[in-house]
Amino acid sequence: MNNNRFKKLTTLVISGAMTMSVAGTAMAETMDVNIEDCVNLAMANNHTIRSAIDDYDSAVWARHIARRQHGPTLNWTSAARRIGGNVYSAADVNSLYSNTVSVSMPIYSGGQLEGAIKAADLSLNASELALESTKQSVKAKTQAAYYNALNCRNQIAVSQNSVKTLEEHLRNVNAQFTAGTVAKSDLLASEVQLSNAQLNLVSSQNNYDLAIANLNNIVGVPSGTKLNLKDELGYIPYDISLEQCSEYAQQNRPDILAADYRVKVAEAQRDVAAAGNLPKVNASVSKSIAGDKAFGEDDRATDPFYTQNNWYAGIGISWDIFDNNVTQAKVKQAKAAIEKAKEAAQQARDTGDLEVRTAYLNLTSAEKSIETAKVAVEKAKEDYKIAQVRYSAGVGTNLDVMDAEEKLTAAQSTYYNTLYQYNNSKADLDRAMGLMVDLDVSKLQEQLAKN
Repeated sequence: MNNNRFKKLTTLVISGAMTMSVAGTAMAETMDVNIEDCVNLAMANNHTIRSAIDDYDSAVWARHIARRQHGPTLNWTSAARRIGGNVYSAADVNSLYSNTVSVSMPIYSGGQLEGAIKAADLSLNASELALESTKQSVKAKTQAAYYNALNCRNQIAVSQNSVKTLEEHLRNVNAQFTAGTVAKSDLLASEVQLSNAQLNLVSSQNNYDLAIANLNNIVGVPSGTKLNLKDELGYIPYDISLEQCSEYAQQNRPDILAADYRVKVAEAQRDVAAAGNLPKVNASVSKSIAGDKAFGEDDRATDPFYTQNNWYAGIGISWDIFDNNVTQAKVKQAKAAIEKAKEAAQQARDTGDLEVRTAYLNLTSAEKSIETAKVAVEKAKEDYKIAQVRYSAGVGTNLDVMDAEEKLTAAQSTYYNTLYQYNNSKADLDRAMGLMVDLDVSKLQEQLAKN
């Protein structure tokens, strides 16, 4: 996985629809975006994803370190010393230099190095799955924020329609009051109702601005950016059963797979700990030169004190026959870590199943409510028209009209809320199932089965 793949700059022009608006000295970007554009922006700019990418890079280098431990190492040691005292009075030497070059390589580590490499490889796969899990969470969060902004925009339309309806009604009441056919209390009540509707419109507009600012924060653009949302809240039936969703999640959720990998990592670390009971074999070659010259032999080669030119080659074996049961304690500690990892893996499966079930039930509940809410809107519209006609004919009251208008506004608001809840639950179900964003888990599933 290439880090540059995730850290590339996202093009500011989304579908060729990027403009700049200027108000005094302030400049605000205006972007026309759909939900896919916002997800793409989040994948490139979201700080949580960038942090997860850094964790993945760290795992890459950890594996690099583990693998390099198994290869040869080259070492150079140099020293320069000043000689004092009366060691060899006949020699005119007051300095001594030494240089040693050595190459060493492990031949057998009792499985310690091999276990460390295996653990690092498995940890890298787990880190890749963790990155994918982070992306899925950010995608779902982006979608939820986008749907919330759409819902807030719809609520503005509901509030605007309420204000428009009450303004028309107030003109009717005012005309009848002027004609002397209604009491002043009707006029005052209508004015109060209109004022409340205008306050609700202000609140709706503020909620929309906050929703856009939150969406900007998630996708990683300046909070003052003005987003023109190109989508509308809609309804697409969901035909997959709960059992199918749960089964898919158990097989594909990256956090579940990552938890299984961590069990394998703990097992590899147990093998590393157990290697303390076995011998270690290393091969080494070295060359040493020492004398009164920094990088060469002394001219007086007959004097062994001032001239040293040696080389060594051989195999060394070390074996901790008895380490006061330190290795045994490390093995037991590693076994406890394995059990803990297994419990975490089972917890991940249980959590995944619960999240799928919760999202699915919320989805079906919202789905059942959509048609009911839609019918309620049509009936509320009809009820308001009847109340208006009756009031104009003098057989109905102003209270009937205002009550019908409140019910119409509430029905419209509820309908859009059910659409939001349905779409938001769908995004949450996608995340709970583990629908991939940027990773094909099939290869990782195969690798997990082999270990």
